[in-house]
Amino acid sequence: MELDGRIINRGRVEGEALVSKNPISFYGGVDPQTGVVKDKDSDINGQSISGKILVFPFGKGSTVGPYTIYQLAKNGKAPLAVVNVECETIVAVGCIISGIPSVDRIDISKIKTGDKVLVDGGKIIF
Repeated sequence: MELDGRIINRGRVEGEALVSKNPISFYGGVDPQTGVVKDKDSDINGQSISGKILVFPFGKGSTVGPYTIYQLAKNGKAPLAVVNVECETIVAVGCIISGIPSVDRIDISKIKTGDKVLVDGGKIIF
C-alpha cells in the first residue's frame, strides 16, 4: 500500500513501524538515553522507539520536546522516521534539527506495529 503525505523533513529510510494511537510527549515521555517510552498513559509504554518508524497522531507537551528528540539522535536512540496525522511545531522542529525524516497528513490507521515501512519523501510504502 502507498500513502501520500506532506514532507516535514525530507529523507528516505526503511524500517519496522511502531504505532501509537496516542499523542506523544517527548519531554518526560521518552528517555533520551535509551529511547524507551516512559509515559505510563501511553499505549507503547516500555517500548523503544530507537531505530523504528515511529507512527503517532501528533505530539503534545513541552517546548523542550525538540531538544529531547535531538538528544535521542545524538545518543543513537532516535526513530528512523516520524509519521503523523498532524506534525505540530514541537515534533517538526525536533525532526528537522535532528535530521529525522518526517511526514504528516497520513492516515495512520492503515499502518500496524511490525509493518515494514519505507518513508520516501512524502510517500509511505508498506
